[in-house]
Amino acid sequence: MKNIILSLLVISGVFAACPTTRDTSAHADQITDSAKLQGNWRLTYLTGAPATIDQLFPAKIPEMQFDVIAKTISGNSGCNTFSGKLVVEGNRISFADPMIMTKMFCQGEGEPTFLRNLQKVERYLITNDTALQFLSGEVAIMRFSKVK
Repeated sequence: MKNIILSLLVISGVFAACPTTRDTSAHADQITDSAKLQGNWRLTYLTGAPATIDQLFPAKIPEMQFDVIAKTISGNSGCNTFSGKLVVEGNRISFADPMIMTKMFCQGEGEPTFLRNLQKVERYLITNDTALQFLSGEVAIMRFSKVK
């Protein structure tokens, strides 16, 4: 009986280790090349926000600037400015490393919601070179458009 269980465990381990393929042809216009991050991006959608982007950020809509060569990120949260190290590998991206940030008083829930969502980001997706999505799991929690 032990040999049968051991054999089943080995066989299931072999199948679990086998690479699987996914059909990505339907997503040919979606790019995860980190070079496509280069430049400025303006927030267009923020999950968990109790209001529209314009209502959340009446003075300034958050923007992020990526410098993939220097591996840095900078931007504004709708109130304060920030900068730090760009941590990206393939389509995985993280904002967990500490960033330098100004500490001005900010009214409302815009900035705290923006910063909380940044901490949840696991990966990104760029479509048509002009639309950037930050994802947590399979859910787009933030969306940005390319600033020309």
